[in-house]
Amino acid sequence: MDAFISTFIYFIAAIIIVLIGLVIFEWLTTKYKDWDEIKKGNQAIALSIAGKIIGICIILAFAIYNSITVWETLIWGAYGVILQMIAYLIFELVTRKFSVEEQLKEKNIAVGIISFGVSVGLAFVIGASIT
Repeated sequence: MDAFISTFIYFIAAIIIVLIGLVIFEWLTTKYKDWDEIKKGNQAIALSIAGKIIGICIILAFAIYNSITVWETLIWGAYGVILQMIAYLIFELVTRKFSVEEQLKEKNIAVGIISFGVSVGLAFVIGASIT
């Protein structure tokens, strides 16, 4: 029975961390509101957000595999979200020829795909570093 309870606790913790991460990412994006754009059918932003969600979950999975307690998992998860945000800001900075935010708002699917890839790819690196 403990395994069922533990799984449920990790599940709830993951949902909370993902939601907090998405709220913080929403604050970081100043040129649009994520969920308003998704409601309009902006697939570029949907890809970017999907990458963030998957990325956070990958980091949490590594944290669960390598942590002894739920609290340790939460700490690693929060740290992973912070690193994901830093990665997003660096991605915006290194694309000097255009603004990632503006391109996502303009429904540029190519930028959405790259944003997705940055989030998921770096999540594996962040997650692996937890081990």
